Amino acid sequence: QVQLVESGGALVQPGGSLRLSCAASGLSLNYYGIGWFRQAPGKEREGVSCSSSDGTVYYADSVKGRFTISRGNAKNTVYLRMNSLKPEDTAVYYCHASLIRDRALYDYWGQGTQVTVSS
Repeated sequence: QVQLVESGGALVQPGGSLRLSCAASGLSLNYYGIGWFRQAPGKEREGVSCSSSDGTVYYADSVKGRFTISRGNAKNTVYLRMNSLKPEDTAVYYCHASLIRDRALYDYWGQGTQVTVSS
């Protein structure tokens, strides 16, 4: 059974930092594209950052220069380092893994972790 489990969300003051983790079981993240998404109250889920299996990374303009996505391949985990946090970064953060193989899409979501940026 495939599971993605996020952790690391917390209440943090503006300007602070957090590192989110997404631990995978039942699949090897080495072969998957990985994405971090977030959803704030009353808003649609939006993409934050993603990392393809070949190492290409992408960041939304709103987080560029502040967030860093990385893979801990030995631990089958993906991370999102978030610096200089702003109140508008407040959201539930989700990780997502996807793979296209033999014309079939395999994609999985974690349950989310709450990040609250407030003084």
